[in-house]
Amino acid sequence: MKRLSAWIGLLFSMLLLFGCSTMNSMGFGCDELRQQKNLSRQIKVNMGDAFTVDLCSNASTGFRWLDSAKISDKTIVQQTDHQYVAPSKPMPGASGQQVWTFKALRKGTAQITNEYSQPWAGGQKSAWTLTLDVMVQ
Repeated sequence: MKRLSAWIGLLFSMLLLFGCSTMNSMGFGCDELRQQKNLSRQIKVNMGDAFTVDLCSNASTGFRWLDSAKISDKTIVQQTDHQYVAPSKPMPGASGQQVWTFKALRKGTAQITNEYSQPWAGGQKSAWTLTLDVMVQ
């Protein structure tokens, strides 16, 4: 019985610790980006929440999203991570994803922007763009 009480206490503590924030996710596939080259979306999150933005990316074309997203007010939203996720089946021309993780620091609004470009001099710029209006409650 003591062991069961200990497990219940541990579970309750974990719920309190991890239940205070949630993880929201927003993803955009290649088809959607090809159809709407300039995407604009809104997301509402609670203060303290983390959220991710997953964007189609095909490194074999030389295009990539900026590693650091542009954030209009870094006191409201902070980028905490960025990674490239390779395609599940590595085939020439297969698309992967770039994933950004953000944290809502305080109440307010901020805008996150990013662009899909070829980063070298003379490369194509702003083939796709994303504008995300974040409302932190």
